[in-house]
Amino acid sequence: MGMHKADHAPVGQLAEGALEWIRVHAGYLDSPAGRAELPVTPRVKALLQLALLCRYWAKAAPAHPGLREVRATVESAWRSPAYAGLLTADPDYARPIQLTYAALAPADGNLRRAVLQRIAAEGYLTPRRKTPYHQLSTRFFADLAGAAHHLDSYQALYQASQLARYLSGQQADDPDPCVAAHTAFYLTDFGFRESLLGEDAREHARAVLHRFIEQSVQQGEWDLAGKLVLAQHCLGGDPVRTDAAALRMLAGAQTADGAIPGRTAAGRTTAGGTAFFRAAYQTTLVTAMTALIISHRRPDDTGPAGRTPEPWGAAR
Repeated sequence: MGMHKADHAPVGQLAEGALEWIRVHAGYLDSPAGRAELPVTPRVKALLQLALLCRYWAKAAPAHPGLREVRATVESAWRSPAYAGLLTADPDYARPIQLTYAALAPADGNLRRAVLQRIAAEGYLTPRRKTPYHQLSTRFFADLAGAAHHLDSYQALYQASQLARYLSGQQADDPDPCVAAHTAFYLTDFGFRESLLGEDAREHARAVLHRFIEQSVQQGEWDLAGKLVLAQHCLGGDPVRTDAAALRMLAGAQTADGAIPGRTAAGRTTAGGTAFFRAAYQTTLVTAMTALIISHRRPDDTGPAGRTPEPWGAAR
């Protein structure tokens, strides 16, 4: 059963507008001005977010005219001789940044191979001192990188997650909404792989996500709403039907050139230049990813339709 045209229109508007803004402005991240004006770690993270968007852009809409241009920005930055140093510039984030880079960079790159060897030798790809959520995110990117690891299985990591513990009654407090959303992303490869949840568990998880989405709409939390709507889709929901208020909120916030001008309605910015880019970039990218994926993958009783299920790897 297809979407009604009226329901689909806001999603298409969000996707096209946000992707166009990303296309026009992504080059700033690898420009002399961007290198001078943006702090190192936020710029490196923004490039990795852009690479993650390109991965799912290529899956959902490989013929889209903006994809090649945006991907070229990322690859140009990665080819810079200075990029290796940027990956370790912030000791607090060095290992997850390096692993994310290795997961998304071309497989034949020398820097990628060196990064994987280093983080494996340092024991980063083990459960050591990691929370279940940290293990889950590490496992997701390690698997994307094709790296051997000793992390727990997806099944075990889901059972230990905040979301599973809350649904089973083992945890009284609500899960963190952002952690719950990312748990859905990593379990389902952002909606392109079957989840581990049975139908009852998925239904209950979607009810929790719906409640979080309603709260985010009431509070004008644009960035969080975008993430939660995508998580709803990843777990087999149809947010165009059940969470249309969140999509309408984002469509109403979107500027004429396609940006979402901040993370929240209260934090909306009208400043220009670097200040606007820094305020708008992440939420616009989240909105682009969300609208792109849900407009190209139709949910059914077992999750987004049309994808090729991928087997779950056992813990290694």
